[in-house]
Amino acid sequence: MRTNAVLIKSFNFALRIIKLSRKLQQQREFVISNQLLRAGTSVGAQVEEAQAGQSRRDFIAKISIASKEAREARYWLRLLKESGIAEVDTDEELEDVEELIRILTAIVKTASRTQ
Repeated sequence: MRTNAVLIKSFNFALRIIKLSRKLQQQREFVISNQLLRAGTSVGAQVEEAQAGQSRRDFIAKISIASKEAREARYWLRLLKESGIAEVDTDEELEDVEELIRILTAIVKTASRTQ
């Protein structure tokens, strides 16, 4: 059985986001924490759902949503980093999300070409 790198990466990213969200909540930063948690965990959920896509078009739609959610998560991570409103380091999560965005974009482009 082949391993699916994007499934693994998106799941691990979600785990990191959950841990980061907990740190933020301990620092009483609830709004951005909740937004980041929603977007960051949605990436993996959409990738997982895409695996059972009813058609290539459905698959592309789910992966596209995952890409959009990854971009939203990147926004919240950048906002946390630049604002300094919480004492957290987001560098590793930013690297992870950039990689996910590149992978998801490539998947959408490839799948769209072969449709």
